[in-house]
Amino acid sequence: MVAGDRRLSFAELGARALKAAGGLSAAGVGEDDSVALMLRNDFALFEANIAAGMVGAYAVPMNWHFTADEAGYILRDCAAKVLVVHADLLPQIADGIPSTTRVFVVPTPAEIAAAYHVADAVAALPPGSHAWSDFVAASAPLAVPPKISRGSMIYTSGTTGRPKGVRRKPPTQEQMDAVTQQIGSLWGLLPDPTAVALMNGPMYHSAPGAYGMAAARVQMAMVLQPRFDAEDMLRLIEAHRVTHMHIVPTMFVRLLRLPDDVKRKYDLSSLRNVTHGAAPCPPDVKRAMIQWWGKVINEYYGATETGVVVWNTSEQALLKPGTVGKPVSGAILRVVDEQGREVKQGEVGEIYMRAPFLSDFTYNNADDKRREVSLGELVTVGDVGYFDPDGYLFLCDRKRDMIISGGVNIYPAEIESQLIDMPGVVDCAVFGIPDEEFGEAICAVVQPDPAAGLGADDVRAFLRERVARYKLPKIVEFRDQLPREDSGKIFKRKLRQPYWEKAGRAI
Repeated sequence: MVAGDRRLSFAELGARALKAAGGLSAAGVGEDDSVALMLRNDFALFEANIAAGMVGAYAVPMNWHFTADEAGYILRDCAAKVLVVHADLLPQIADGIPSTTRVFVVPTPAEIAAAYHVADAVAALPPGSHAWSDFVAASAPLAVPPKISRGSMIYTSGTTGRPKGVRRKPPTQEQMDAVTQQIGSLWGLLPDPTAVALMNGPMYHSAPGAYGMAAARVQMAMVLQPRFDAEDMLRLIEAHRVTHMHIVPTMFVRLLRLPDDVKRKYDLSSLRNVTHGAAPCPPDVKRAMIQWWGKVINEYYGATETGVVVWNTSEQALLKPGTVGKPVSGAILRVVDEQGREVKQGEVGEIYMRAPFLSDFTYNNADDKRREVSLGELVTVGDVGYFDPDGYLFLCDRKRDMIISGGVNIYPAEIESQLIDMPGVVDCAVFGIPDEEFGEAICAVVQPDPAAGLGADDVRAFLRERVARYKLPKIVEFRDQLPREDSGKIFKRKLRQPYWEKAGRAI
């Protein structure tokens, strides 16, 4: 592994993870417990994730934009026995850490500190804190056979406002082998001494996290980009002869905006398998990237709950612009109406799906929410779409209110629950609107108290203290009244429709 000027061999990583696992076990961390990780892409993230798996605990990656309230909720919900956190991220969540959670701190590495403009004093180990490296060094290696890894418990969300942890049952050895084989064949993550993976997206997200850990399991050489920058990515690809990469469409957009002379400056001929997903990719963007990089770009569709269920090659993308592809071998997909009946080919309905091989899951402490998304053995994440006559899946919209901005899931209910408490706000609605760069942007429509004199900057300032910055609305509108359905629920469709019609897209 390469990170800035630092290097770590897989032999060293394995030895450190084994000692970390021994330390976690001695600290009372065992099967079905949780080890939370609030780390940027760094060696320590891999060490702690692997170590948690060895003792049968869930690794719980946390979004490092979270506030103390947001992080505290997850730490309490998963009952985290341990939190491993970068030094510069600790102050923003310190007030939310439960007293029952043991905290280990990782000094923020120089390349990450430089990328995020972190001062030396903030990047250093805080006085009185417990260093993760000291904990690992002082621990004896795990002396018993490792448990079957539970993998990561990723927190995703819905219209109820608070995130839910996707907690999988321990897989069988057969399931583990089958998933490894599938990921290896699709993502190209197979043992190969000539392959080099580039990690450019934060591994607290489900797909980049799965990608990075899968690459580590087969000991694929890996470069950790401290923060995505379009030209720096091209530089790293050339310098390290990168062959494999996971990316999101927003990165494509930023890459395509580079001047032509910059695009021609770097040798990208080493690329073999570039995988993208997490958000819709406009057909013209996909086409332009294939023309530039060649037919090395593949797309997947799925969710944290389901894994990969649909696959789309460059050839298929050019043949069927706008498709997300065809179901992978063994996957089950159904497109159904409001009564759960399968619709005819070409008709739009809600997509229910199940990936092959993955063990079943529930939502941590929320079995009722798991049942709400079920249709027999299939589950939905609220996407709406259709199959064409050739069996290609096309997505139209999401039935639920989730916003996907730059590949990041954002849930309006979380923002609304904070905004409704703002003095001077009578009511509010938050939803996604088209955005050229990020796919979707956040729009908040506020019904104010006429005497409050609120402005858009006031709304953002209020929210800035309560939610992560990426959840701040790009557009803030004010209305005397909000449209409501007969039930009294705000009719968001009427609020969103003008934006989507202007962009020529369905809602």
